Amino acid sequence: MRPLLCSALALLAIATVCNAACYLKEVAHTDSNPPKGCQDEDGKMHEFGSSWVKDCMDCSCSKEAMSCCDKIPSSVDLPPECEMIVDKEKCTAKIVLKADKTKECVPV
Repeated sequence: MRPLLCSALALLAIATVCNAACYLKEVAHTDSNPPKGCQDEDGKMHEFGSSWVKDCMDCSCSKEAMSCCDKIPSSVDLPPECEMIVDKEKCTAKIVLKADKTKECVPV
């Protein structure tokens, strides 16, 4: 029971301190030249219904818009004894104690 409670508290704490950044880019529709997909920031076209990850941004393309959300929290409110460690290769982040980075920090 205790491990389950600790896991639930950790998830709740992360959910309350994380703030992911998202944006929506509308697909331009014209009668003479209907769109075939979504064009990303690099100019690459993506088919409708597709999804991809680029630079830790989780993106998807629909006939209405391209939406992208950062997989790594953009702003975190942490206690002074905690810090966030980011792995940009795996697009993950974890909150650890500054004094012992092997231990998870659970802000309350």
